[in-house]
Amino acid sequence: MIHSCRIVCRKKTNIIYLDKLYFLFIYKPEKDGIIEYIRKLSKYTIYRGRRMGRLVEFQNVKKTYHMGEVEIHAVDGVDFEINEGEFVVVVGPSGAGKTTVLNILGGMDKATSGHVIVDGVDISSFNSRQLTSYRRDDIGFVFQFYNLVQNLTALENVELALQICKDPLDAREVLTDVGLQDRMLNFPAQLSGGEQQRVAIARALAKNPKLLLCDEPTGALDYQTGKAILKLLQDTCRQKGMTVVVITHNMAIAPMADQVIRFKNGQVRNITRNSEPTPVEQIEW
Repeated sequence: MIHSCRIVCRKKTNIIYLDKLYFLFIYKPEKDGIIEYIRKLSKYTIYRGRRMGRLVEFQNVKKTYHMGEVEIHAVDGVDFEINEGEFVVVVGPSGAGKTTVLNILGGMDKATSGHVIVDGVDISSFNSRQLTSYRRDDIGFVFQFYNLVQNLTALENVELALQICKDPLDAREVLTDVGLQDRMLNFPAQLSGGEQQRVAIARALAKNPKLLLCDEPTGALDYQTGKAILKLLQDTCRQKGMTVVVITHNMAIAPMADQVIRFKNGQVRNITRNSEPTPVEQIEW
């Protein structure tokens, strides 16, 4: 007997989403019931037809800075998880700890205590050399102010980052993917803000990283250009299965994410999931 079904099933730490995905399968209820089928998949997340495992896990992570005798708890006991292929938005006011968490996840800073597990490996125990390898091989960064080398063309900026990568993508192909096929030979000063940010995104994507980390990627852009950059990031996640984490203070973009992590005073105050993320074109702020 052929059945068509739509299922949303939650199981403790693992979530199975068969959302927008309609399975046609043949089974005998007394032998191959759907519950048993779900159990076989329970070690994974199925989201929009993609099979994904947990990629990131923060376990009671703390980061404390010392200024004389004063302790500043920038991150104070943070716990959250990110699945492979998710688009995650981290929101909160200035000073909430968002960027500190991004720097710890990106290997640019170390937690004072707790565990940061990425793809099954606890990077919180890494030494300086291991963190350098981790940043080089696994992380792509997109910064608010682009950080392009001004005397290199768009193509050369991307190619420069690929010189030390293990398994890079073709720089020309990635620049074409972000819509800059006609601007490869232009210098940053000859590009608009949106085009410069596209070069920065291409530079990060061409590394072929596990994680794309974006710190206020639209903060220096106008409204329409900012929306175009967010659409590019959302499309990258959906089409390439890239795990994307965006830091922002703009609560209005939260509906576009698979998961929204809200920070305040160095702590996670709320985590929500959107079963139907909103396309960027429908978001206004």
